[in-house]
Amino acid sequence: MSQPQVDIYTKFGCGYCFRAKRLLDEKGVDYTEFDITMGGARRDEMLQRAPTAMTVPQIFIGDTHVGGSVELAALEREGKLDALLNG
Repeated sequence: MSQPQVDIYTKFGCGYCFRAKRLLDEKGVDYTEFDITMGGARRDEMLQRAPTAMTVPQIFIGDTHVGGSVELAALEREGKLDALLNG
């Protein structure tokens, strides 16, 4: 079974973004990072996928909107992240 697509929307210098990427890196997860520091089409895309998102990072695993770094860490603490990453 292949890992679902993981997308993370970030901004330059964002500590929460760094923490989320570090957790994904530690787990060996391949992800696509979209830097929305300067706004643009990728920011608009993020807002279409998560209309109420006001902060970064915004993390998507497959069709699931995880939320931000805090929510990602909570999934890991609860033992639910691996199942989500394994589809």
